[in-house]
Amino acid sequence: MQAAGEAVAAAIKARWSPRPTTVFVGAGKNGGDGIVVACRLQEAAWPVTVARVFPDRDLTGESLAAAQQWQGAVIDSRDAETLDTELFVDAIFGIGLSRPPEGRAAQAIRCMNASGRLVVAVDIPSGMVGDSGHVPGEAVEADLTVTFHRLRPAHLLFPARAACGEIVCADIGIEGFSPGPDDVAAQVNSPDCWPDLPVSASSDTHKHRRGRLAVLSGPAKATGAARLAAEAGLRAGAGLVTILTPPGAALVNASQLTEVMIRSFKGTDDFLSVLENIRATAAVLGPGAGKDDTLRKTVIAALSRPLPVVLDGDALSVFEDEPEHLLGQLRDGDVLTPHAGEFERLFPGLAETAVNKIGAARTAAQRAGCVVVFKGPDTVVAAPDGRVRVNVHASTAMATAGTGDTLAGIVGAFLAQGAPAFDAASAAVWLHGDAGLRSGQGLIAGDILDALPGVLQSLTRHRRKDAARRALIGR
Repeated sequence: MQAAGEAVAAAIKARWSPRPTTVFVGAGKNGGDGIVVACRLQEAAWPVTVARVFPDRDLTGESLAAAQQWQGAVIDSRDAETLDTELFVDAIFGIGLSRPPEGRAAQAIRCMNASGRLVVAVDIPSGMVGDSGHVPGEAVEADLTVTFHRLRPAHLLFPARAACGEIVCADIGIEGFSPGPDDVAAQVNSPDCWPDLPVSASSDTHKHRRGRLAVLSGPAKATGAARLAAEAGLRAGAGLVTILTPPGAALVNASQLTEVMIRSFKGTDDFLSVLENIRATAAVLGPGAGKDDTLRKTVIAALSRPLPVVLDGDALSVFEDEPEHLLGQLRDGDVLTPHAGEFERLFPGLAETAVNKIGAARTAAQRAGCVVVFKGPDTVVAAPDGRVRVNVHASTAMATAGTGDTLAGIVGAFLAQGAPAFDAASAAVWLHGDAGLRSGQGLIAGDILDALPGVLQSLTRHRRKDAARRALIGR
């Protein structure tokens, strides 16, 4: 408790100068942490008031010991609105809350949210469910959340994550400190997770050694999605990218592409022949492909060949009436990239019944026997062996048409270069998110393509500097 409260106080003092502060404290351990925060701020000459949310409840144990340290002002939380406060500290509830706040607690939450003042949450904003990210009722909207030991799902998953503000995970001396989610089989996605990607080209390489990616095109009036995927594959390092197109769409695609090859096909057998002829090392199927029986047959046929396949968009939705038919054909090298709607079509009810999105994605990957990228503002990448990575490196501006197609192309490029599916998907999601962050507000899918070279160059430069630093210090 002492270490936790001191960590919160240190984070506050590092960001702001002394100012009138009110600490809302509950009756449990979280409230005790808040008392320690108040003590440490007061020692640093901050004007602090403690507002007890549950004055009729006796403090016990560590919380009582912490309260006995406090020598400053104590008020009823209902009177906090009358104070001239510039910063609030939320220490009402911890991570164990599972029901909507009521009574004085709800009133205190409303006071903080309506104030327009800075709010710092201890461990987790009060009102949120720590192991799911759900918000069952009123919840604190924090500018800064300081948690301890490791992140919980609520720090990473929406809607809770949106109200956490800046998140600090403090090491308070608990064995096994890790700034990752509170799940030993989950990681926060970052370049440290996939150090061998993107694939570095050797001095004697050539395009065929860098992978040959095939992308399936839709009909003439729905070719844009496939082109976005194909161009993203090129940008992500695939040496040769070919769009496989119905004859009626060949000229449309050819008129819009320069670096991407065009091959037309008629029917499933011809598709497989072309796939073999171009010696594809990975394929992307689904973007703008059209939800019909032809696509169903094409997907199943592609899965019969010894190359990894990325299935996106229509290639997922077309199996809505018979998801098991698709799931039974998948291999551990394949990747599914569903958004929430497509996820529901393939795995009905799973997202609603699972504890959280992490659990839903993990179960889906185990059912499918392949990697599942459950897209969204909190994209979760899950492998069939239970490993999970949660990506928080992205921009809300990426919620626009075509960005999912570019992601599928990047995944396909890494698979084409021989990367393991879990790492390929994880790297693609992070790099895709970084491109979105660099593009800023108002981006369109094509901006992702333009930003990718800078993203890749920046990551390469960072890794070289890090390697040089490690060599210098003998690590």
